[in-house]
This record gives sequence, C-alpha cells and structure tokens, in this order.
Amino acid sequence: MRIYNTKTLQTEEFKPITPGEVKMYVCGPTVYNDIHIGNARPIVVFDTLRRLFEELGYKVKYVSNYTDVDDKIINEAQKRQISELELTDEMIKRVEKIRDLLNAKDLYKTPRVTETMDTIIEFIDELVMNGYAYPKDGDVFFNTAMIDDYGSLSNQKMDDLKVGARIEENDKKESPLDFVLWKHTDTGIRWNTRYSKGRPGWHTECVVMIKKELGDLIDIHGGGKDLKFPHHENERAQAKALYHSDLANYWMHNGMIDIEGVKMSKSLGNFITAKDALSSYDPMVIRWLLLSAHYRADLNISDEVIKGSEKELNRVLTALKQAQLKLALADIKAIRHDEEHYGAFISAMEDDLNTPNAYSAIFDMVKLINQQCRRPDCDLGELAEVVNSLKKALDVLGIRYHDLHLSNEDRKIYEAWLTSKKAKDFAKADEYREILIERGIL
Repeated sequence: MRIYNTKTLQTEEFKPITPGEVKMYVCGPTVYNDIHIGNARPIVVFDTLRRLFEELGYKVKYVSNYTDVDDKIINEAQKRQISELELTDEMIKRVEKIRDLLNAKDLYKTPRVTETMDTIIEFIDELVMNGYAYPKDGDVFFNTAMIDDYGSLSNQKMDDLKVGARIEENDKKESPLDFVLWKHTDTGIRWNTRYSKGRPGWHTECVVMIKKELGDLIDIHGGGKDLKFPHHENERAQAKALYHSDLANYWMHNGMIDIEGVKMSKSLGNFITAKDALSSYDPMVIRWLLLSAHYRADLNISDEVIKGSEKELNRVLTALKQAQLKLALADIKAIRHDEEHYGAFISAMEDDLNTPNAYSAIFDMVKLINQQCRRPDCDLGELAEVVNSLKKALDVLGIRYHDLHLSNEDRKIYEAWLTSKKAKDFAKADEYREILIERGIL
C-alpha cells in the first residue's frame, strides 16, 4: 500500500505504527446547517480507504468528529430561537442519514467537542504551563514561534506566512501567526476556565479528540485540502509542543469540488447540499461520481457529469445482474475470484487510492462479462469467478448492488416469461416481465 504524504510531498509505502492495525482520523463537519456535496467527498474517500485497508487484512480504528460549538452554530441557534444542543443534535442526525445513504460504514468513534470540553481545557492549561501558549485579556493564544518547523506541513516558510497567509487580525497576539486556543465571549454556550468564560478555538479541538480516542500519534490524518493550512498546520504545532510528534505519520488531503467549472463556495451561493444531491439522484451514482476522479484532484460537478456517472454505473450493474441471472439459472456458484482482473483492481487501489485506474479494471471485468454472456457456450465457472471479482471490487468501493438469488417461484415466472415470448403472447409476456423487474431479476 502506497500513500501520498502531504507533509513530505511524496508517495510513501504505508507502514503502520502497530502491525495489522490502522489508526485514522478525519476532520468532521461543523454542524450548523446541512452539509454540502463537498463535505460528502471526504466521507466517501476515507470510507473507501478504510474498506481497502480492511480488504488487505488490517483492523481499522477510524474516528471522525463533530464540531458542535462554533460562532456559526451560536448564530444559527439564536436565529432559530433554539439551543445550540437542539440545533447540533438535529444536524448530526442529518449527517448520519447522509452517511447511511452513501453506504459509509459505522465509525469507531464520533466524538463531539462539547463532550470533550474538560480534556480540552486541561490541554490548554498544559500548553500555558509549558510556555507554548499565553493568556491575554481572557483569550489564550498559541505561540507559533516556539515551533521551529512551523509551516512544514503546508510546506510554507514562516516569513512567507506572515506576509501572504490569510491570518485573522487580532491586536492581542504577539505574532500574526499565533492562533486562538481559548476565546472569551459573552454570547452563546460557554464554559468557565481560569482565563475567562468562553469556548475553545477550533484548532485545539481535534488534537485533543485524537489523543483521547487514538493516542498522541496516529497513522493517518485526513480531510479536505482546504484544512491543510491553517487547521492541520496548527494541530500539528500543538502536538509537537506537548507530544513531541507530528500527530500523524501520513497526512492525506482530498481535492475540492467545482460546480459547473467554478469553485464551490457558500459565500458565492454555488453549492449543492448533499441532501439535495442524494434526493435527486441514486446515492450510489453520487458515490461513484465522488470516486471517479483521483481523490487528490479537484472534481467538477454538473448535470452532464452526474448523468455520465449514472450511465457508467448502470453499465456496470446491468452486466452484473445479467451475469448473476445466467449463473443462477444454471445453479452455478463460485467461491474463487479471478486473480488477474481483481489483482489489477487492487493494484490500482493500493497505488494511493487510484480510483480512475481501478475503474478501468472494473470496465475490463464488465467487458469480459458481457462477452461471456453473449456466448451460448461460455465457461460458466470462469464467468462466476469474474462476477465474484466485480462484486469484491464494488464492495471495496462501497457501491451497493443487488445480489441476485432465484427462488423456485422466480424460476417459474422466468420460464413463463420465456414461454410467452416464444408463443408471441406479448401481453402475457409483458405481465411476467413487470413482475421480474419488480423482483429485481430483470
């Protein structure tokens, strides 16, 4: 297994900290409203990575958080005249529904910031006591000058960051690069500390949740590439301060999503909610689409692109169904899979999750299946092995499919359909055909 490490800008062989186990953390959404299709991309990408690791025999501890305290949450709750907890509970339920529709597997842990507050406050206290952070008028800031390689994750130099980075202006800071660990506030949900009554800074929350759920050094930390700086850079800085580690051995960042060729942005109003996308199209089409480009590349979405993905997936699933029907009618079952074709798929996936090449391997299987199904003298044992390979590949990609099994009644209806067609009783044949379609056989 080879992974492109954002920190080193190189594709590296994956070597787990604990043999046979993968500890993976992916930054989750800030739950103040419905997530958009861009938020769905890391859900699909890292669920697929998790599935691949499990297929390769690893035990995976995959954690993703919910940020349930934030200015946007407070503002939205006040706007709706409900509590922050009522708002975030509802939004988390909606995210979980999206995950289920996208066929994402259950996570090892899904910590919330509000449920980790005591540990977050203790962590900030420790940073202050060790000289890595300083209080100022009720706020607490991290001193980035204490980290000699600050900027190395995002591959930027300190001087360049000071000049060009988008840094929040705050005259309380000793340096423009310093960031908030604790924020004094008079509005919204707050907690008492020796500094002030307030709430934590965003960059501290994930570090603490990673430590609590997985330890102070994990194998993989993932998220969208927009999180690389400042969020992940600042996470790593805090880990260097207290844990003397990079927090993760491999940093993975997925690309962004463009809508009709323009970068998707809520501020521009050109975004698609995941809920709307999944109600307008088959969720498996959306999952297929989100994996169609390499995860590190930006992905353009349009109606035309979605329809293209729909056509591709239909081509795959139609071939699978036809082959399963042919095998079921002949009572042919196979435990083995086709090593050559499945090996090509796995080889592509092991190459930094190269889904475009993996799709090519799938279409090679589909081509072979279609060729075999057209031959009256096809080798059904060979066909069964290719079908098994295709099913295993779809399982790794997280694509749901109908696993066809014929009952005695199904067989009778199928035979009656064939007989009616042969007798040119098309009205009766149409009736049988509708039943077979309803049962997922045709």
